[in-house]
Amino acid sequence: MAVVGYYEGSFSLAQASGRDAERAFALASYDGRTTAHLAATLSGPEATASDRLRSDKLAITALRQDAVSVPAAAALGFNAQMRGDTVTARRAFTYSETLSRRDPLTQLWRIEDAVAHGDVDGALRHYDIALRVKPETSGALFPVLAAASVEAPVQARLVRLLATNPPWRDGFIGFVAARGTDPLATAMLFRRLDRVGIATPESAKAALLAALFASGKVDQAWSYYATMHPLAPRDRSRSGNFSGQSDTPTPFDWVVVGDGGITGTIAKDGFDFSAPASIGGPMLQQVQLLPPGSYRLQGRSIDIDQPDGTLPYWTLVCQNGRELGRVTVSRSSQGSAGFEGVFQVPAGCPVQTLILAARPSDSISGLSGRIEHVELKPQSPGGRK
Repeated sequence: MAVVGYYEGSFSLAQASGRDAERAFALASYDGRTTAHLAATLSGPEATASDRLRSDKLAITALRQDAVSVPAAAALGFNAQMRGDTVTARRAFTYSETLSRRDPLTQLWRIEDAVAHGDVDGALRHYDIALRVKPETSGALFPVLAAASVEAPVQARLVRLLATNPPWRDGFIGFVAARGTDPLATAMLFRRLDRVGIATPESAKAALLAALFASGKVDQAWSYYATMHPLAPRDRSRSGNFSGQSDTPTPFDWVVVGDGGITGTIAKDGFDFSAPASIGGPMLQQVQLLPPGSYRLQGRSIDIDQPDGTLPYWTLVCQNGRELGRVTVSRSSQGSAGFEGVFQVPAGCPVQTLILAARPSDSISGLSGRIEHVELKPQSPGGRK
C-alpha cells in the first residue's frame, strides 16, 4: 500500500507540475505521459541538436511506456523533419495520426507535406481536421487558407469542402471577407458559394464590399453590390425614405457617422439625429457613382428649429476631397418642410459621397431633428426631373 501510495502521489504531483516538464519527469519518469511531455518540450522550434537527441530518446522511452502516446510520436516526427529526414518524419506522423487525429502538430505537418506534393485535396482534408478538432488553430490556419484560396484550383476544391458545412465555415467566410489578401478572388469565392446554395452572411458580404471599395476596386464593388440589390440605381441616390436598411450597411447604403457626441438613428420612416451645442460635422453619408452632369437634391425635414446660420446641410464631395456645393436643410419646427438644391458633377470626379452635416449650434440644447426623405437624381436639360 505504501508503494502504491507513493506512485499515486508522485504521479499527481507530476501532473500538477505541467509547466515544469523536467521536474514532472523527475517525479514520475515511469509514466509515459510525463516522459512524452518532456520529449515534446525539448523538440520545440528553438531546440538545439542535443535537445533533439535527448527528445528522441525520451520519445522512444515514452512509446515503450505507452505505445499510444501521440505527443511522443509527434515529437519524433518533428525532430526528424527539422533534420531534413522527411521519410522518418512521415512514418512518425502517420503513426501519430493513426493513434489520434486530434494532435495539431500532426495535422500541421500533414498539411505542409500535402502542399509540398501538390496534393490540394489532401491539404484541405487536413485543414478541415485541424480546424474541427482544434478550433483555436484558426488564428494560424485561416490566413494561410485565405491566401491559398486566390488560386482557382484551390478555390474550386475549397467550395466543395465548404459545401459540406464544416463547423468552421462561417468563421472562415467572415475572416476572408474582412482580411483576405485579394478581395476580387474573395468575391469570386462568394459567387461560387452562392451558386452551390451556400448563403453568405450579410455581414461578410458587407465586409467584402468595403474591402473592394477600400482597395480602389470601385466598379467591382458596385458590381458585387448589384448582385445583392439587383434593382439599385447607379445614377442616383438610393433608399430615399430610409426603408430596407441593412444592419450591416455597405458604402453604397446610408451609413451613420459622427464624432464628438453626434448621434444618428435610421428608422423605418426617417433619419433621426442630434448634436451637442457647438459641435458640427458629418452625420450621415452614402457613396455615389454619378457620371458628369447636373443633379437635383430634394427632401423633407421635420422638427428642426435652428437659426439660419446653424441649420444642417447636405454636401456632395468628390473622392479627392473637392466639395461640389451645399444644400441647406429647411427649418421645420412647425411641421415638415421641403428643401432642394442642385449639384454639378464635373469630369474627373467618378466617385462622390453625399453627406448630411451638422453646423455648430449656439443653442443650449444643441441640434436635433429628422430627415423624412431625400433623393439625389439627374436633372433634365430643361430643368427639374
